[in-house]
Amino acid sequence: MKKVYSLSLIMVLALSVFLAACGNKSDSTNNASNGTSGSGGSSDVKIGMVTDVGGVNDKSFNQSAWEALQQVQKDGGASVKYLQSKSDQDYIPNLNQFVKDNYSLTWGIGFNLADAIKTVGEQNPKANLAIIDSVVDLPNVKSITFAENEGSFLVGVIAGKMTKSNKIGFVGGEKSPLIQRFEAGFKAGIQAVNPNAQLMVNYAGAFDKPDVGKSAAATLYNDGVDIIFHAAGATGNGVFSEAQSRVNSGQQVWVIGVDKDQSLIYGDKVTLTSMIKRVDTAVEKVSKEVIDGTFKGGVETLGLKDDGVGVADTSSKNVPADVLKLVDEYKEKIIKGEVKVPDTVQ
Repeated sequence: MKKVYSLSLIMVLALSVFLAACGNKSDSTNNASNGTSGSGGSSDVKIGMVTDVGGVNDKSFNQSAWEALQQVQKDGGASVKYLQSKSDQDYIPNLNQFVKDNYSLTWGIGFNLADAIKTVGEQNPKANLAIIDSVVDLPNVKSITFAENEGSFLVGVIAGKMTKSNKIGFVGGEKSPLIQRFEAGFKAGIQAVNPNAQLMVNYAGAFDKPDVGKSAAATLYNDGVDIIFHAAGATGNGVFSEAQSRVNSGQQVWVIGVDKDQSLIYGDKVTLTSMIKRVDTAVEKVSKEVIDGTFKGGVETLGLKDDGVGVADTSSKNVPADVLKLVDEYKEKIIKGEVKVPDTVQ
């Protein structure tokens, strides 16, 4: 009896160890669904990313940044994770969570995180932080900004040459100096090639309200606009939704995407072109500086000459060759300083 009892006990213990191992595997899988990018990467370098309220799947700059970090991990350089902010109250707690966990670099994506990055950076001078679309003047913060007005000028040239109604729309997210750089450049590009065209502007007041973006687009299209350029994050998804419903009903309207090549998301029937902002390139570059041990704070502004902004490579699907040639001519003039693009609304 004692031998049978001992054997049974051994089998129970072995089964317990097996189940515990399975449980640990399950926990790891669940963790991957909470903002961790799969497996791989270096356990010595950890990079965190805090999203703006638009969220990691905004089909815009948050998504571009996260895709860049996933590529960094795929290259074997680091382990990466994101925390999604549902409101501005989440910014500081999310940033602090990465700092507390000794992450090698913590990203804040979007100008709305500037105050939070400054607060956390001042309180943690040994922590490395970086921000997209704003300047935080601290020695441990890398600030990446873009000449959005230059890239917007180029898509303004396209809109000015391709509008049939001579009414062109702009839908912005929150009204701010950053988003007004998009508006200013877009307006200047239109006027450079079509001074008779009218630009109609509608600010949604948010980056995470697709329903408001859809309503803003409907108002503009109802007023005769046939092309809308949006700089509104996830709110811009509503602009595409409104355009798609109209195209499906036989009305020819267009959307100009932003940040990413949004024709890859919404298709060529509704996306005229996109103003590309290389958030992914910037995030990947600075993240690799941390991996290489060369990271340092400061400000870096990326424009046409740096390939930091531009026009989507797929533009030739809908934009005629002569218009794209004109775009290239203006691009060279801007790079050479022969054309000065305003960065404030005139």
